[in-house]
Amino acid sequence: MKKSILLCFVLIGFSVFSQDDVENITEKEIKAVVVNAQTDFPMESVHVVNLNKVVGTITNKKGEFQITAAVNDTLFFSFLGFKSQKIRVTNDMFRFEDTEIKLTELAYALEEVILRPYQLTGYLEIDVKNLPINNAYQYSISGLSVGYEAGKKNPSAVTKVLGAILNPADLLRNLFGKKPNQMRKLRQMKEDDDIRDLLASKFDRETLTELLQIEKMDIDDILNNCNYSKSFITTANDLQILDAISSCYEEYKVLNRRN
Repeated sequence: MKKSILLCFVLIGFSVFSQDDVENITEKEIKAVVVNAQTDFPMESVHVVNLNKVVGTITNKKGEFQITAAVNDTLFFSFLGFKSQKIRVTNDMFRFEDTEIKLTELAYALEEVILRPYQLTGYLEIDVKNLPINNAYQYSISGLSVGYEAGKKNPSAVTKVLGAILNPADLLRNLFGKKPNQMRKLRQMKEDDDIRDLLASKFDRETLTELLQIEKMDIDDILNNCNYSKSFITTANDLQILDAISSCYEEYKVLNRRN
């Protein structure tokens, strides 16, 4: 009798453990709301990204959102003028739909900006020469589907482009070759329309660094290594940067296989 009772408890305990374990690994839809930490007002159009699943969404007018996730996934919240926040998914977030995520406004110290208008002479040929221009030039190479930027237009620029493509991209290999998950995420980011729309509206590289788990300086190094111009690196939106990194790596892999 005692053995039967003991066996019963063991089976019950195993059943509970198994159920909890399944809950921890099963993907479900999380429903929650994002509010302003200062006012408690709901926040519309907040970007929400699951860094593990590489899926994204935005909040509606009531600050509500739903996104696919599993326990221990990390959700990344970002909104212009507010401090970005990372939240670890828990079982309670699945059980209760009234979970509130609070974002805090950033305090900016505005510095004096001096505007210096261009002095126009009225002569088109002279005024055009005085306007700032982008010195980056695109070079296309037969057999490749994309162009490459190489700064000023001179013979050495073309040599730099060829050298950047044909030589092993050590930084890219060291960064992504040792972290295959990063390349998987890169492809997922390119295929997810919500992620692409999100990145197209951002210029701070913050979401990119969180998704790829790299530093902002790594992004600059990658693009410099692929011979993108400084003006492109500083002015492109995050989606353009994503496509540039992906194109650079894919072209390197193709040429490396040929060699």
